[in-house]
Amino acid sequence: MEAGQKGDSQAAILVVSFGTSYNDSRDITIGAIEEAIAEAHPEYETRRAFTAQIIIDKLAERDGLEIDNVTDALDRAAADGFQNLVVQPTHLMDGLEYHDLINELEEYEDNFTNISVGKPLLTSNEDYAGVIEAITGATKEYDDGETAMVFMGHGTEAVSNEVYHIMQNKLQASGYDNYYIGTVEAEPTLEDVMEALKEHGGYKRVVLEPLMVVAGDHANNDMAGDEEDSWKTALKAEGYEVECLLKGLGEME
Repeated sequence: MEAGQKGDSQAAILVVSFGTSYNDSRDITIGAIEEAIAEAHPEYETRRAFTAQIIIDKLAERDGLEIDNVTDALDRAAADGFQNLVVQPTHLMDGLEYHDLINELEEYEDNFTNISVGKPLLTSNEDYAGVIEAITGATKEYDDGETAMVFMGHGTEAVSNEVYHIMQNKLQASGYDNYYIGTVEAEPTLEDVMEALKEHGGYKRVVLEPLMVVAGDHANNDMAGDEEDSWKTALKAEGYEVECLLKGLGEME
């Protein structure tokens, strides 16, 4: 959904995502989330904003697609006379980008009667349970005793990086011992995951999938790329048969 859907009130929902230049993945992940929100709340106008300016600029130059950054979206909503603004991020955790969003929204408190902000995906115990149910349900066909499911998260320097460790612990506590979580830019690392695979033993195949809303650059290159330092290449070098599922979490209802 590239354009907003108009309701009758003076209220709007701004869906804030990091963004992606992968058009196909964007439409079935971020777009699907926006469509679901718009359908659930027809009394609001649903709008889009991306936080990654480099992606916004690339889409404008490559595809002629104009997408607001958060500042532009807030200025536009204020200029259009909206009094109540609901901001729902598609962030996985309350990391650095989420805190940047909160800080920017504080600067606009005088522009609206009310600003409400939704929580990231992994906030409550119920959230973890829901995501675990979704990812294990979508991959149950691989549960053959010889396959490890490895999910790639982004990782962050913020304290909220603990969500990956929490997710791993909750997966194991729920009996999903063949599910592993790693990150591209923090911990657990790919090396940590490979060590865990070796300790378990018996795996012949590894299925890789992003623990990210969108299957974008990290998923296509760092995870599934043919380069020497990709996760797929590294795991193949260890003797595993590797299958990559380029599906973002946003594809799951």
